[in-house]
Amino acid sequence: MRQTSSVLYIAVDVLIPVRGSSFHGLDEFTAALDHHGIPAVWLTSRSRLQFDDPRRKYGHMHPFIAEDGCAVYLPEDYFHLRPASDASRTKGAATLRLGRFRCIPVAQALPAAAEALQTLSQDTGVPVVTLRSLSPRELVENTGLPRREAELARQRDFDDIFFFAGASDTQVRKFLTEGRTRNLQFRQHGVLWSTAIGSSIQVCIRALTKLYDRALRSHAHTVGIATSDLGASLFPFCDRTILLTGGKSEGDSQDRPDALHSRRLPLQVPDIWERLMAAITH
Repeated sequence: MRQTSSVLYIAVDVLIPVRGSSFHGLDEFTAALDHHGIPAVWLTSRSRLQFDDPRRKYGHMHPFIAEDGCAVYLPEDYFHLRPASDASRTKGAATLRLGRFRCIPVAQALPAAAEALQTLSQDTGVPVVTLRSLSPRELVENTGLPRREAELARQRDFDDIFFFAGASDTQVRKFLTEGRTRNLQFRQHGVLWSTAIGSSIQVCIRALTKLYDRALRSHAHTVGIATSDLGASLFPFCDRTILLTGGKSEGDSQDRPDALHSRRLPLQVPDIWERLMAAITH
């Protein structure tokens, strides 16, 4: 692995949406990062299977964090070393093989989340419908995705995707409040929700940081890159942050006292990728 001073953690769901076009120039930016030897770890709410096509399209060959911090997925022989030995690693850092990847699971596997979700629904009397329970036609109707993509959307390793079936706002609040007391974590994705047990972006980044430090034999600073809706879940765990703002005319934060650690860059400008590369490398 080439020496680098930084490892990027990029929340890409806004940049590579499930529906619609990706941001123009992302492929060139990804290639430029590889040219400079800067690893870019992608973060997504999508599953390992959903992420196959975007990674192939953009030539992404680095680890990624999927299902909102449920697990880290490592490409085959990426580090040319195994994660820490059984004697020195925690139970949560143990690895397993999932498809083509070695996975560091952080959350409990899907059966645990599915069982907890069903029990919570029964105990609270709040009806929920999981994507796993739908017919192919119902799945397409409720996700708004083509059949193949809709099928991939419900094939998860850790979290369970569901929606509320005719529940009132009061019932939904009751359901979420009670679920959190049972250590369930919820994330909303439009009308859909996901639930997991033990997911943590912080733990994912910590596990990857240790691996990068061992491979590089030095510490590479972590740089978080995200839009405002996703930054809160990523930025607290990074050494430096770059907020991609929605405005076209906003300036960056070079003149601010904390500019070395926190930058703001307008996403809707023609030279966003050049600005972003300059902010990373300087």
